Amino acid sequence: MKQPNWKPFLVTCAIAGVCSMQATAQELKPELQSAILKTQQGGIVLLPDFLTEKIPDLQYQKIILPGPQHVISDDPEYIRVPEAIALQEPVQPGAVRLYVYNVNGVKEPAKIDRRITAVIRNTGKGDMHIRMLKYSSQKPSTNYYQIGKQGLADYFASTPQNVIRTVKPGQAIAIDEKLEKYVAKYDELVHGFYEFTIDQPGEISVLQTDLQTSGPKALARIKQVLPPKGHSGAGRGVFGVSNYRIVTDSVYDTKDGVKEIIVADGQLDPWVQGKEKNTPGVAHLAGNYGVIYNIEMKWKSTDGKGLALVTWNSRSDNNQWCGGMANTMVVSEGKFKEGIIQLPSDRLITKKAPEAILVQVFKPAANGEEQIIRMTYSPPGASCLPTPLIFIPVDLK
Repeated sequence: MKQPNWKPFLVTCAIAGVCSMQATAQELKPELQSAILKTQQGGIVLLPDFLTEKIPDLQYQKIILPGPQHVISDDPEYIRVPEAIALQEPVQPGAVRLYVYNVNGVKEPAKIDRRITAVIRNTGKGDMHIRMLKYSSQKPSTNYYQIGKQGLADYFASTPQNVIRTVKPGQAIAIDEKLEKYVAKYDELVHGFYEFTIDQPGEISVLQTDLQTSGPKALARIKQVLPPKGHSGAGRGVFGVSNYRIVTDSVYDTKDGVKEIIVADGQLDPWVQGKEKNTPGVAHLAGNYGVIYNIEMKWKSTDGKGLALVTWNSRSDNNQWCGGMANTMVVSEGKFKEGIIQLPSDRLITKKAPEAILVQVFKPAANGEEQIIRMTYSPPGASCLPTPLIFIPVDLK
């Protein structure tokens, strides 16, 4: 992910204190409520003088769920040399989540086509069996927003594969055969999001090479592992958290007014930590990219109102690099069916306030009973963070 997509937020957050700032409830004008209710799911709705970083937070508990080893390759994000390894990390038998986010950055002595691919080498003594559980692979492109949005959509929609591949001790194979065939031109992003199981210890490498050399062959000859830059990309290494369960502290009532849930901001929700093989100390994954948030929010309506869920590009006014946001979520049933929704669904990105994206409209229970809203969220690659989830009481009558 591009460095300006997250670091400016850390600075402004520290200076302005907006991460923990509380404010009085927002007032939604009748014409804005009408606009929300006329908007299709995933569509842009204009909410002038409403979107702000000062909306009160819904407090929550954050529980680490059992999950795979989380490996991410995004430092250096831009691979500037023709052939090198951008990430090389050991993994243990069990489940592995791998997020590849690297760009062909070669421009000296000329801009040349490259192959960026991911391989795994069996470092154990017995045969390794690898089975893909989640698979998302996009063709290299300079349209980073589309890749980030579609990558999440494909990941959420994917199902376990039945094919089991065997890797002999010492052997290396490509994790994703599509990456072996793709051509990454200068400044094009290579994006892969995978989850798989292995039964032997292994070593994952993400590398850049020429178009005539396969990933496994290039691995055998490459000696250079690029040092992390620390200021270019979100980070790299193996991280100890891959899945969170988010549960709100109390039952939200629509009479309490507008509220929001914020994750992946580096403050209310700190960056996950891990280890990078070639660097001493603790590695940080700025942005928590690839981490899956399973969010549960209890709510009720004592005033008979429904609840609209919107999101927006909250960092657009703070940094010149935050001019757009594109995301994908899974959201429970409401006015629209439960399922995967690309945000926005009718165009590539949302730009800035007063633009908001309608995610869902939830209907109140007839008898005022509590209900649970469930969402699956992961920080969208290529977009500035955070992307707040705002809950707005609306009169559905």
